[in-house]
Amino acid sequence: MPVLPEFKLETYFSRWEFKARYHLTASDAETLAVSELLEMADEDGRRRWESLALGYTETRGLPALREEIAGTYEGVVPEDVLCFAGAEEAIYLAMHVLLDPGDHAVVLTPNYQAAETIPLSICEVTGVALRPEDDWALDVDAIERVLRPTTRLVSVNFPNNPTGAVPESAEWLRLVRLCEDRGIILFSDEVYRGLETGPSLPQAVDLSPTALSLNVMSKAYGLPGLRIGWIACRDRSVLERLERAKHYTTICNSAPSEILALIGLQARDRILERNRGIVATNLPLFDAFFAQFPDLFAWKPPQGGCVCFPRYLGADGVETMCAELVEQAGVLLLPASIYGSELTATPADRFRLGVGRRGPEEALDQWSAWLKKR
Repeated sequence: MPVLPEFKLETYFSRWEFKARYHLTASDAETLAVSELLEMADEDGRRRWESLALGYTETRGLPALREEIAGTYEGVVPEDVLCFAGAEEAIYLAMHVLLDPGDHAVVLTPNYQAAETIPLSICEVTGVALRPEDDWALDVDAIERVLRPTTRLVSVNFPNNPTGAVPESAEWLRLVRLCEDRGIILFSDEVYRGLETGPSLPQAVDLSPTALSLNVMSKAYGLPGLRIGWIACRDRSVLERLERAKHYTTICNSAPSEILALIGLQARDRILERNRGIVATNLPLFDAFFAQFPDLFAWKPPQGGCVCFPRYLGADGVETMCAELVEQAGVLLLPASIYGSELTATPADRFRLGVGRRGPEEALDQWSAWLKKR
């Protein structure tokens, strides 16, 4: 097995996520309590929960859950869905199933680290950067220029983590068609879909019979503790290979988590409306905070999702600011180094900010007081 590099984000979180008093860099929306989720259950959901036997589950996922997941797409049926233990397992297995040592892959940056380090452990990878000078725009021309005869896969993530970027619909459709025309698999990480400030992009699997759409209960739904993710793909042979690979990892998912995920997806309109409301309530608070410090920050809210990537303009640099802020004031942010890429240059003056949790006022007050004392 190839040795993967240190997962910088998880190492940083191991040190600070549960130690810092204020978590202002959370990647997920406000978490629901089990009691809140169960209150949303219909009669069938309550019956399933109360009568649940804690045995093994089906490798592909609970049939009712896969049916509910299929309903979140336009052209997907339950047989096109395979469930995983979160999105990370899905990314890991998909890259190993889809890529071989002689292949070439293209990965957008900045990104969730596994999106590039796992392919890099398998084959040649070329990075294509979103354009920070143009609100992190997708550059399809740049992707097309780096394609090779051996290019097997293009990996993207929209709404993007960490930038919150959502591409123009025409550019998105152009990318889908480019991949399909060249016989390249489009792997589309869509875990923040549903938290856009404008219209949502069509999902990749609905646009192309060879594309893979990744989603999870963790981010837009605010249910990361369930550890339930999935891949939707209309190429059944790919799903069969992924199922065989899953036999060597988790084999099957947690039975309680599958029932709770089913209940959550059945109530998805309510949950996503709630979470969009939290983001909408929070954004003016962040606007007001950054307006206090125009010489220190350049900020724009996310176009989608609940994370964004503001600039820090201070002379001390973003790494120092983030380190001293968490050590002295207990406010956790993710500095740019966490999102450094081996594939492309990435801005060194950015930090990831989460806007999807309730009640950021006290953390912002602490951050503000700390900045004013420096």
